[in-house]
Formats: sequence, C-alpha cells, structure tokens
Amino acid sequence: MNQIKDIEHIIATPGALTDESSSRKTQLRNDMVAIREALQQRRERLAQLEAKLKESNGSNATLLKTIDNLKGQIAEQETEIATLTNQLSAAHVEIAALGARVDSLSTTVTEVTTEREEARQQATELTDELNTCFFAIGTKGELQQHQIIKTGFLRKTKILPGDFERTYFTQADKRSLVNIPLHSKKAKVLTNQPADSYEIVEEGNQKILKIKDAAKFWSISNFLVIQVD
Repeated sequence: MNQIKDIEHIIATPGALTDESSSRKTQLRNDMVAIREALQQRRERLAQLEAKLKESNGSNATLLKTIDNLKGQIAEQETEIATLTNQLSAAHVEIAALGARVDSLSTTVTEVTTEREEARQQATELTDELNTCFFAIGTKGELQQHQIIKTGFLRKTKILPGDFERTYFTQADKRSLVNIPLHSKKAKVLTNQPADSYEIVEEGNQKILKIKDAAKFWSISNFLVIQVD
C-alpha cells in the first residue's frame, strides 16, 4: 500500500515526471506491474484459504468475513493501480506533446533570430550604401580624359555628363571622410557642394579639403569633383 502511495505522489506532483529520468519512469511502470502481480497472488491465496474453510466441517465466520474484507481491499488496490497506470500513460503523452511544443518553439526562436539578423544585416548594408560617397581629383586634362568634365557650347564646362567614367572616382564613407589631401598648391571644387560646408586650407606644401558639415556637404550630390593644377 505504501508503494502505491509513493507512485501516486510522484504522478500527482507537478513537474515530477518531466524531471524524472527515463530509467526512473521505466522503474515506475515495473513497480506497478509488480504490485498487480502481488495483488493477484494474494487474491489467489485468499481464494484457496476460503475454499478450504468452506470445505472444512467447522466454518469460521469471523475468518471468512476477514477474507471478504481483504478481497475487497485487493479489488480497490487493483482499481487504484489501473488508474495510476492510465495516469502515467497520459502523463507520458502530455510530456511528449510538451516536448514537441518546446521543439517547435525552439525552431520558431531560431527562425526569428535568423530573420532578425538578416534584417539587421540589410539595415547595415542600406546604411552603408546611403553613406557611400565618391570623389575625383585631377587636372583639367585628366578630368576631361575620363569624361568627368566636358567643354561645351561657348566653352562652358559641363560637370559629370551622363557618360563619365565612374571607375576614376575614389569610394569613401561620408561618416568618416573629413580631410581629403589634394597634393597640389592650387585646387577648386567643381561640383555644387555648399561653400560653407567645407574649406580648403594649406598644410605644408599642399592643399587639404576639410569637410566641416558632412550632412550639408553631401546634401546635393554624392559625387565630388576637385580640379587641381
């Protein structure tokens, strides 16, 4: 009876079966089988004892009543074991369902994490793309050679015509580009960067273009053309 109570406690305790090892669950099933077998053996012995008492010349009413009580207890215990067996089976089904749910949630978390990383990567790439700028430095002849400037009607200079050579430009990041060495004593900006967003200063024997306000400097175009002599 105590063994049945122990099994009842394990099954009724929230999370107990989930935490039990596989070998412990197997042991519980084995214990219930052993209890059923023991109850069957007791039932058979009581039946034999009852038969002998009835066959004897002098029947013992008290003993027969005790046997009936014991048979009732055995029947109750067998019913209880059957109920516990069903509960254990149901618990295994529930645990399996919970395991499947956990696996499904783990898969979902992995998918969401992957999607979040992909979105973060795309955002980073887009941000980098939006902050990409290009600059070209050259003499008038070099800029003309690479189709970056053209002299048109009335000798008017056209900056960045449709067929200009993009490979001549240096790619940079607006967020980190502050100083552009010009390697020349004379230089002028040909593109339409706002005049108050930069300055050309002399350091040593050369000019350097210093960007003072990057957002304003690149607000009109992502391309910068500087002519040096």
